Amino acid sequence: MSATTTASQGRGRGGRERILAAAARLFATHGINPTGMEQVAEAAPVSKRTLYAHFRTKSDLVIAHLHDLTSSGATLEHVLTREDIPPLERILGLFEPMPDATPVRGCPFIDAAAEFPDPESAVHSYAREQKLLMVRLVTELVTELGCSEPAEVAEQLVTLADGAASRAMVLGEADYGRHARKAAKTLLAHALPSTA
Repeated sequence: MSATTTASQGRGRGGRERILAAAARLFATHGINPTGMEQVAEAAPVSKRTLYAHFRTKSDLVIAHLHDLTSSGATLEHVLTREDIPPLERILGLFEPMPDATPVRGCPFIDAAAEFPDPESAVHSYAREQKLLMVRLVTELVTELGCSEPAEVAEQLVTLADGAASRAMVLGEADYGRHARKAAKTLLAHALPSTA
């Protein structure tokens, strides 16, 4: 088998996965808007024809990237659905640094919404859905813990988490959430029954 054939087969298989992996690296390093589709194709490596066969538009690629992060558990919100840890620890897990967070990028949904500011855009809409899901999950957990004002407390907790993620990105401190975690513990101590 010739080297050309081997290279050709390598390019043809797993194209979608390579595109998403390349996009994730480039988006994390350079941001979404500064990363062009041609750069993604080159980094994958795939032809532009293959790239557009998988992702018709840049928005399609960004949404697939965000969905990939969500399904792989590479977002803060993932901890909220883990049934192997107690509800209180799931909530406090929002303030833990993401593993291998280099560079520190904060919340990918906030980043994406900021880079696609039109609230009607598909990317912004997807990011909004994920942030609304986050508050619903936290509401369910604080309700389970006996909170008498679950919706209000959940909004306060996700505001702390999102703020900490944003400051972590701006300051380049992956463990910045430790400050918000202390505030969250104080908030929960006042909001939950003493037996929680």
